[in-house]
Amino acid sequence: MANQIRLTKWLAASLLAVFVFGMLGCNQAPKEQVVGFDGLTMGTSFSMKWVAESDVDVDQVKTEVGALLSRINQQMSTYIDDSELSVLNKTEPGKEMVVSPELMQVLQEAQRISNLTGGAFDVTVGPLVNLWGFGPDGRITHAPEDEQIQSLQARIGYRFVHLEPEALQLTKAGQQYIDLSAIAKGYGVDELARVLEVRGVEHYLVEIGGELRAKGGKPGGEPWRLAIETPSAGERSVQDVISVTAGAVATSGDYRNYFEEDGVRFSHTIDPRTARPITHRLASVTVIRPTCAEADALATALMVMGEEEGYNFALEQGIDAFFISKADQGFQTRHTPGFAQYMK
Repeated sequence: MANQIRLTKWLAASLLAVFVFGMLGCNQAPKEQVVGFDGLTMGTSFSMKWVAESDVDVDQVKTEVGALLSRINQQMSTYIDDSELSVLNKTEPGKEMVVSPELMQVLQEAQRISNLTGGAFDVTVGPLVNLWGFGPDGRITHAPEDEQIQSLQARIGYRFVHLEPEALQLTKAGQQYIDLSAIAKGYGVDELARVLEVRGVEHYLVEIGGELRAKGGKPGGEPWRLAIETPSAGERSVQDVISVTAGAVATSGDYRNYFEEDGVRFSHTIDPRTARPITHRLASVTVIRPTCAEADALATALMVMGEEEGYNFALEQGIDAFFISKADQGFQTRHTPGFAQYMK
């Protein structure tokens, strides 16, 4: 979809929301119901569902959300030539640029995750993503030459982007190209949740392209139930089902967005530390965190790290995560201890 944020992770999203809509049973308050609407944004779809009285002004929420998502696209899309992010990417090295509070907020969170993960998450990886054929420049059929990779690798590094949050200023040390596709969608989900929470909504499920944030539950007290998809390229099936009453859920995977050359599969997930696609056996990872921006970024970082480094990192950091890895026959799963609470 033209003029939208590239969200490569959506192409590998492994969450299918299991929605159950309708009026409450006869033993519940008769006016309570699940209301909401769906739409398109950021190159994918979005959905908002919440429990409310029958007189909730859905049209008012829809109007506010439409303006909100349009603004986020205009701030953070690499597909819109005159977006705030596109202008930033064209800015000369060393030149200070004033950015919006929203863009600064996302960039700060991105740098926090980059520092936490030792660069496994890095929003300056965009040139390499484009080089490997998974960006706005379009697909490729042949792997790039080592010389091409090395020439771009020198530009990659989140530390080359200096932020001054109080002044809302950003300075790039060189020709850095910032790509927020692995965090902007999560931020958008958080903003959808905020729209409802400022209205006092206590029970909702909002999502953009499979990344979700939930609070409370459905009418009758049942939690929101979400299916974790089996990471099979040729089919869609459920690996496991989780229940969420508070938190954000994001998934990263490598099984739908790739190209093959001479029998070798090249994943769309690029390791910023090696400048090459990942080659390990981890097929997808699902993360649950308080905000979707954090879950979105951490899911990417753990996917880059792989089944061993990623799992150990999640354990050390207390991250609730569910890992699906390729096995000789099918897939094998494991999860961090904190994730067990969602599998009841």
